[in-house]
Amino acid sequence: MSVWLPTSPCTPEACAGHEGERASVARAVLRLTAAVALILLGILGFQPVRLLPTRPRQALVRAWATALVRAFGIRITVHGSPGPGGGRLIVANHISWLDIPLVAAAMPCRMLAKSDIGHWPVLGPLSRQNGTLFIERDRIRALPGTVETIGRALLAGDRVTVFPEGSTWCGRAQGPFRRAAFQAALDARVPVQPVRLAYRLPDGSLAGAPAFVGDDPLTASLWRIARARGVRAEVRLLPRIPPGRYADRRELAAAAQAAVTVASTPVAPLTSLPASSLLAGVPAQPGSPSATDRDRAKRPSTSVHH
Repeated sequence: MSVWLPTSPCTPEACAGHEGERASVARAVLRLTAAVALILLGILGFQPVRLLPTRPRQALVRAWATALVRAFGIRITVHGSPGPGGGRLIVANHISWLDIPLVAAAMPCRMLAKSDIGHWPVLGPLSRQNGTLFIERDRIRALPGTVETIGRALLAGDRVTVFPEGSTWCGRAQGPFRRAAFQAALDARVPVQPVRLAYRLPDGSLAGAPAFVGDDPLTASLWRIARARGVRAEVRLLPRIPPGRYADRRELAAAAQAAVTVASTPVAPLTSLPASSLLAGVPAQPGSPSATDRDRAKRPSTSVHH
């Protein structure tokens, strides 16, 4: 593994335990069966769906992504509004493989993923069919080409989601945002949309089960999530950073990371899937900004989740 690759100190043993109630084995098996069925449906139904007009196609994709997350017994709450269409770089903290359908449930977008995922069984063909952009993470010389590809997608009017930490973290800590992808937004002169993701238990504390960190096998992660009960996924769409506000990708990345870090404090939901009340004991904050153009401990560790 290249020494320049981002790493996280998070491990399954330290970060991925579930402290809440557990579903029965039978319910967990049912959840996994439903998830596999939805993935196969997504693969088989892609060709007919892609022929639909933009709005119906995007609505179906969002409904499918929502159903996939819900199949694992996870409720979704979305704070904020996706805002108008057009090219946009979406940047989010990275906790789990669940982040991908979770963001897709909140807004239509293309994903940037490591090239290995394109060769995974079942998920590989699905990701390729849905316009995922791939990065060869062990070849730093390929990075300029990846940035150029992202830029072309942004200029074409696509929303592209990037996880600039470069590796998964448990959600209790966060890695630094890598700057390369932000150059694509500068070159294409499109807004940057910071997004904060979190998985919570009924008492408002962060849930460990969804964390996909360290050397955690995918099968173990799937089973752990299927057995967890009471997990809620939270997507916070933060105010967009308009093009031209920062001329340097270092400053742009720092501003986006600062927005995501500050957003870790719960606020009242503006929209939800489904509508839900605020966490118990957290005061409401009326008038929280929607996704508009207004501004408002790391140690090296080997990880397979870059």
